Amino acid sequence: MTAFAANSILNRIGVAELRMDPIDFAAIRVVAGATVLWGLIAARRAGYATTGVQMRRRLFAAAMLATYMLGFSWAYISLGAGLGALILFGVLQVVTFGWAVWQGHPISPVRWIGATIAFLGLSVLLWPAGQTTVPLAGSLAMIAAGIAWAIYTLLGRAEADALGATAGNFLLCVPLTGLAMILGGGGPMTVPGVVTAVVAGAVTSGLGYALWYRILPSIPTTVASVAQLSVPVIALAAGVLLLAEPVTSRMLVAGALVLGGIALSLATRRTL
Repeated sequence: MTAFAANSILNRIGVAELRMDPIDFAAIRVVAGATVLWGLIAARRAGYATTGVQMRRRLFAAAMLATYMLGFSWAYISLGAGLGALILFGVLQVVTFGWAVWQGHPISPVRWIGATIAFLGLSVLLWPAGQTTVPLAGSLAMIAAGIAWAIYTLLGRAEADALGATAGNFLLCVPLTGLAMILGGGGPMTVPGVVTAVVAGAVTSGLGYALWYRILPSIPTTVASVAQLSVPVIALAAGVLLLAEPVTSRMLVAGALVLGGIALSLATRRTL
């Protein structure tokens, strides 16, 4: 979850502070992630192979990953780090919980209560106060990224080889983001901006997503979705420390609700 929050901070720094084109940032991020992941695949000496069914799943996952990467970077032109993470993982919560209900997974009442409390915390953060408004274009881009990330998360539950799956997804994502870069990128690049994109791709994305794919099969879908609600809180805290974002009473109350809801949901883990 810390790696996911770091992605928000790094993307905000890259596209808002360092003025990189968001498409260029996303493309460099994907290439860096693919490079590190395939280096790890080579180092483990265990080989890598896919069946036809797996390849189709990889292609779909890569499309979702590209949608997430591009929407995520584009959104941070106008959204703050914490607000962007809030929208992303709020959408994730809705999609993954809805999928669990659709699939008929038995969800305990206590877990529903925990998820509701956590989502209430997100709503407290998102609800406009006074003259504060949420940028529409950035919000729509992050909603698209959230839907894509939710689907990517659900696909990861079927993967036995977390590292191989993530490496394959990133490799297939390279031409998709590369094409987007050719068609719509081309903004100014600076060394600090490129370095930020590389770190976001190699460390907090590539390695972070591989770890996430490895964990996913061992936890319930609802636990995965609720646990990720901690990311906006972590991103908000990092934004305060690194980007000088102000601390408000609403932020503190919302953070307490989110973390409390997560704790309640995780405490009932054995019931699902």
